[in-house]
Amino acid sequence: MTAQRKMLEPLDLGFTQLKNRVVMGSMHTGLEEEKGGFEKLAAFYRERAQGGVGLIVTGGISPNFRGRLTPNATQLSFSWQVRKHRIVTEAVHRAGAKICMQILHAGRYAYHPFSLAPSKLKSPITPFTPRAMSARQVRKTVRDFGKSAKLAQKAGYDGVEIMGSEGYLINQFICSRTNGRTDEYGGSFDNRSRIALDIVQEVRRNVGRDFIVIFRLSMLDLVEQGSSWDEVVLLAKRLQKAGVSLINTGIGWHEARIPTIVTSVPRAAFTWVTAKLRQEVSVPLIATNRINMPMVIEDILESGQADMVSMARPFLADPQFVNKAAAMEDDAINTCIGCNQACLDHTFRLQRATCLVNPRAAYEKELNFIAAYTPKKLAVVGAGPAGMAFAVYAAQRGHQVTLFEARDDIGGQFNLARTIPGKEEFAETLRYFRYQLAHLGVTLQLNTAATAQMLADADIDEIVLASGVVPRPLSLPGFDSPKVISYQQLLQSKATAGERVAIVGAGGIGFDVAHYLAEGSSATLQAGRWYQRWGIDTDYRQRGGLLPKAATEKPARQIWLLQRKAGTPGKTLGKTTGWVHRAMLKRHGVTSISGVTYERFDGQGLHITVQGQAQVLAVDTVVVCAGQESNLSLLPALQQSGKPVHIIGGAKLAAELDAKRAIRDAAELAMGI
Repeated sequence: MTAQRKMLEPLDLGFTQLKNRVVMGSMHTGLEEEKGGFEKLAAFYRERAQGGVGLIVTGGISPNFRGRLTPNATQLSFSWQVRKHRIVTEAVHRAGAKICMQILHAGRYAYHPFSLAPSKLKSPITPFTPRAMSARQVRKTVRDFGKSAKLAQKAGYDGVEIMGSEGYLINQFICSRTNGRTDEYGGSFDNRSRIALDIVQEVRRNVGRDFIVIFRLSMLDLVEQGSSWDEVVLLAKRLQKAGVSLINTGIGWHEARIPTIVTSVPRAAFTWVTAKLRQEVSVPLIATNRINMPMVIEDILESGQADMVSMARPFLADPQFVNKAAAMEDDAINTCIGCNQACLDHTFRLQRATCLVNPRAAYEKELNFIAAYTPKKLAVVGAGPAGMAFAVYAAQRGHQVTLFEARDDIGGQFNLARTIPGKEEFAETLRYFRYQLAHLGVTLQLNTAATAQMLADADIDEIVLASGVVPRPLSLPGFDSPKVISYQQLLQSKATAGERVAIVGAGGIGFDVAHYLAEGSSATLQAGRWYQRWGIDTDYRQRGGLLPKAATEKPARQIWLLQRKAGTPGKTLGKTTGWVHRAMLKRHGVTSISGVTYERFDGQGLHITVQGQAQVLAVDTVVVCAGQESNLSLLPALQQSGKPVHIIGGAKLAAELDAKRAIRDAAELAMGI
């Protein structure tokens, strides 16, 4: 029975109607550039359309060569390029949704030496310095946007989204930060915003009135010399007059030093700015950023903060999001946890984007769980990320699965991750797997340490060892002290830390432990305190929405983060999230030391040697995060059982805890077993 949720109400745009209030926001997958990628892209979008979303916006497509993000990125400038786009639009339309193509000119964010921008100013996130555009090149670019929109119309798209935010070309013109021009496209705000209005008018001239035109407006730049609130309002009103159908919310530039989408950002943290603009214009507005569950959507729409919501990563995690919300099956939703590990981190490395909690995302033609020809009886040892995922995927294929877990709950390392401040979303993944295990009839045996004899005697065909990892111990003088504890003991509340703590190991776990100890609480950070921490001006009195100074906080402890190897700690953290973790530790006053040799621990503290110099850190607790080892204690006996044994997840490779690899291991084995 369909629920009467606000998100399911249609939205009338006059010349057309959207079937509901949910947009799948733009996200580049990398399929756009692969051989045969548009067929794969069609399968990707088809599943989301079948899942109930009302409107899809593609990843950014350049209107010309110089606007490409990378040398091989996709553009739509010529009629011969239309055919491959039709593969996508026809697939989406057959599945009952509408689709818009995003037109994006990278400007100074381009990763190639042919880039153009308003001024000759290198961006801090790209290696190339752009050439300043001549007025003639500006006018040609405006025409290129119009031509690209016309070709998109011919390709069957229902509309286009003009990318005017996140620090790309149009945004670069609008802000004095990146626009030092003295011609008709620089100087005053009227001149700086001229290109945005010219592009909208040119697009409308090319596509007519009965075509969706979305403008993604940077409502909150979060950079110095960003737009003022009055300028945002003025441009929005002019865009409305120019004939845009919808205005989408853009938050922050890619070079901003404020997190906007990572998991530590509170849910719906930026809808206040969309609500603020909604009081100024009548054109429908779309809210974005860290919206990942139906109840969040309902709060936004019911309170009148926006007319629609846009989600990108949540549709990677679960293509059936809208259908499940309509059926009031919220617990069945595979929730986006905002980790970025398989989506944006992949995109910025020019790899195909996918999803940590759903490895099928963007692999719909390669990774499928079709019904098994001969169902088997399978035993899975360990209910961490790999074991949970395999049990679900194998059960979807019709196998009879028994899942053994020695502890009293499923989750493994995810139960540790969700205790870290800002990683509470990991609990949603556990909720999803609990639902699926029960829904699919997996036999779950908690508090059961499976033995080789038990499995050998059981009526099963094959065994999957997903026993995870154990912390790697350090055999050093004094490390048998009760004041030397493992990260697992700490995060499971089996041991406590004092006021002065040394953390041995500065990988991802070390950073998480440092944050856990420095925060002094695992409680979710309230939005108000989060805005103050990052210096966000929610009163919008300052340009770019930045406070003159972020709030300072007193650390809960004095912490040293140590690593054996030379170099800056945290260099191996995620490309799009690592800087946030490093910034948080700096904010908390954590002292990082590299090139450390550990000597011993005694009543004086932790004795170390750094660059040949002996030091003593007067700490009362040492937390060991020195890596982990695969837990393969059962393997030798299992191999003697005569039954096939498969190893996945941390049990297979424990180099660094990697839930992305563990869940993908599970999916690939389940597909072929």
